[in-house]
Amino acid sequence: MGANTSSLSHDHPLINLGDLPESCVALILSYLNPVDICKLARVNRAFRSASTADFIWISKLPSNYRQLVETLSINDTKKLEEKQIFAKLSRPVSFDADNHKKFWVDKRSGAVCVSICSKALTITGINDRRYWNYIPSDESRYPTVAYLKQIWWLEVHGAIEFPLPVGTYSLSFKLHLGKVRTRKGHSICSRDDVHGWDAKPVEFKFTTENGQHSATKRFLKTIGNWEYHHVGEFIVDDSNTPTNVKFSLTQIDCTHAKGGLCISSVLICSSNIPQNSNPYNV
Repeated sequence: MGANTSSLSHDHPLINLGDLPESCVALILSYLNPVDICKLARVNRAFRSASTADFIWISKLPSNYRQLVETLSINDTKKLEEKQIFAKLSRPVSFDADNHKKFWVDKRSGAVCVSICSKALTITGINDRRYWNYIPSDESRYPTVAYLKQIWWLEVHGAIEFPLPVGTYSLSFKLHLGKVRTRKGHSICSRDDVHGWDAKPVEFKFTTENGQHSATKRFLKTIGNWEYHHVGEFIVDDSNTPTNVKFSLTQIDCTHAKGGLCISSVLICSSNIPQNSNPYNV
């Protein structure tokens, strides 16, 4: 028995990973997500070389990635391989003059995410420092967030026009009850201004140019944590035409004042991305 086993292993020596044909390795890698592909690229030269195959990354990029590249004026991509284009798009890219609107490709799913910061929103009373201020934040994709000290009429509107790939998308507001400050590297939440949110619910809405819409009312309860308040989902069935979405956050019952609210941004991303993934952690 032992002799037969010895003879078998001698006649059929084990194959090292480095002996696999590059085309075979590339085909295997194409079934993995981009994060795992990059990890396996460190195994050896064959895996590193195979991981650069264009057909792998074309399947991971958004279906309209060439349109995104051309429309948003990302320079020198004609000289880049598809893997390099993916790496470039997976980092936030501003698509407005003020750097208040950004998009990126999710590193795991390849889905497009769009973020609109509070400075790109139309906020009633934002220029009156008795009611609103922009305060610095280390817990946002943007350097500042809008902070409401106190107001009777809360009204926030925004809009986006962007060439989203075909798919189903979720729209959420990123909000925080309590004033966030950083002291000695630690975040501190002040609850002093938080009031009025238990009297009436806040209403969230969005509408698309082709008539899709969603509305929901919600009491703001959690103090001290950033929360994504989901408004609804909409479907994009044509990536050749920019998608237009208008959205709002309102509480315009003037019978009571409310305050202590931070508004960071509005997030639009594929409904297939789980909420514990990177787009929801910024």
